[in-house]
Amino acid sequence: MLEEEDILDDDSLELEEYLNDDEILIHTHEKINSELCGKIEKLEKESLELRLKTIPEMLADSKGLIHGGFIFSAADYAAMALVNERNVVLVASNAQFLSPVRLGDEVHFTATVRHKEGRKRNVHVTAHVLDIKVFEGEFKTVITDRHVLKLNLLEEDDNEDNIL
Repeated sequence: MLEEEDILDDDSLELEEYLNDDEILIHTHEKINSELCGKIEKLEKESLELRLKTIPEMLADSKGLIHGGFIFSAADYAAMALVNERNVVLVASNAQFLSPVRLGDEVHFTATVRHKEGRKRNVHVTAHVLDIKVFEGEFKTVITDRHVLKLNLLEEDDNEDNIL
């Protein structure tokens, strides 16, 4: 795991890959909190399995309901980790929350690549608690040349304004 002294400023970031707790080689999202986003259990070329153990910090109410944002976040992380490229970003998603999740539930996510074209990947993610499907979503991703915060998106928009 990364320690605070291992964190470099963005200009000198040379971290190409790291190992998660299970020694699975991951090239992206190296600072993810696995307690909140899930732990990768299995990673293959076009499929991934992730487990999320729900904790009190995820509660939405006093009845034990887990906020759906944590389920979506784990599904998003499963999609990003499956693509497993340093500069993968989510550009669109379509998600369905099919059943509530409760405190103490263990949610099992499965991600599979549905479509691959150039730098684009469509990843299908399902989540189950025991035999009950609680979530299903499609995640559209793009692999960029540079980190999304290093892209010159505003500069390109400025050039378009100058054309008019």
